[in-house]
Amino acid sequence: MTTTTIGGPGGPDTATPPPAGTVPPADDPGGDGPGPRRIVQRRGPSDLVFRGVARAGGAAVLVIMVLVGLFLALQAWPAVEMAGWRFLTVQDWDPAGNNFGVAGVLAGTVLIALVAIAISVPLATGTALYISEYAPRRVRPLLVNLVDLMAAVPSVVYGIWGFFLLQPQLLVAGDQGEGLPRWLATYLGWIPLFKVDGYDPRDPVASPTALTSSTFIAGVVVAMMVAPIITSVMREVFSQAPVGEREGAYALGATRWGMIRSVVLPFGRGGMIGGTMLGLGRALGETIAVFLIVSMVFVVQPHILQNGAGSISALIALRYGDSTALGIAALMAAGLVLFLMTLVVNFVASMVIARSRSGAASEV
Repeated sequence: MTTTTIGGPGGPDTATPPPAGTVPPADDPGGDGPGPRRIVQRRGPSDLVFRGVARAGGAAVLVIMVLVGLFLALQAWPAVEMAGWRFLTVQDWDPAGNNFGVAGVLAGTVLIALVAIAISVPLATGTALYISEYAPRRVRPLLVNLVDLMAAVPSVVYGIWGFFLLQPQLLVAGDQGEGLPRWLATYLGWIPLFKVDGYDPRDPVASPTALTSSTFIAGVVVAMMVAPIITSVMREVFSQAPVGEREGAYALGATRWGMIRSVVLPFGRGGMIGGTMLGLGRALGETIAVFLIVSMVFVVQPHILQNGAGSISALIALRYGDSTALGIAALMAAGLVLFLMTLVVNFVASMVIARSRSGAASEV
């Protein structure tokens, strides 16, 4: 063993080098200087079990989704092979005559969903802001539970409510059809969207049936169904707005609404968009409520107040029981179109939520 003597003001110091063959420490893998330290994480049995169960659950969801898509594609292949791309452009449903397509019901599906979103998003935004920012603390848990209970109500209940109460008693009430649809047709009928062919809203003897079973009424019912889902997402996002930024806004003299406008809404913008698109995905696939409300037509119906509408899900519910083998394949093809459309909507929603600032920690 050799020693090195180093002179200094306090006398000679000695330093003993490590013996030959000694392995350098972990933070000095090359032996020439400090380096990054490798951290080895030791997971316990419970962590390993939870990790395996979580991975298995996520993989099972993906596998089931792929299997559903493959099943629909295989079952729909005879109809797709026969119709080709005309399946997306034909406005008729006659599988026996080899003339069928989803152009009309696809447009109806999108219109009903857009009406539902146009009504539900402002309602959900106001409800979420009231619960998270204005409601007293004692009342807040009750309101949260009520919103969650509304999301759990079966769709058939909403459909019955819309058919027996909303449509004849509130929206198209009485022999004259007084209600919101008639008001819209009277004052906004010059807009093609609110026009009703063959109906004069100022005629006192005009039949109110022209305003029933429409895209608008179906959209209102679907809006009541998707509003709780959108409200839950927005409320959760608003409640995560950074406390430091809230207090900073108050310190600068902002009112409560000023704080909400400058802190809460910008922070929750991504969650608002994501919740809206999740609600849109639910609205596109709604079946029973739409089936009970609309009067099915297979043409593109751009007038949302006019009698007659359609959706892909209602078409499947209406024609599945009395269809031939080719008709079943055509319905499976329609279901495949709806499956792909909702998949795209939900995928875009997940991307928006993942890229948003919602849930980030405060920097103040």
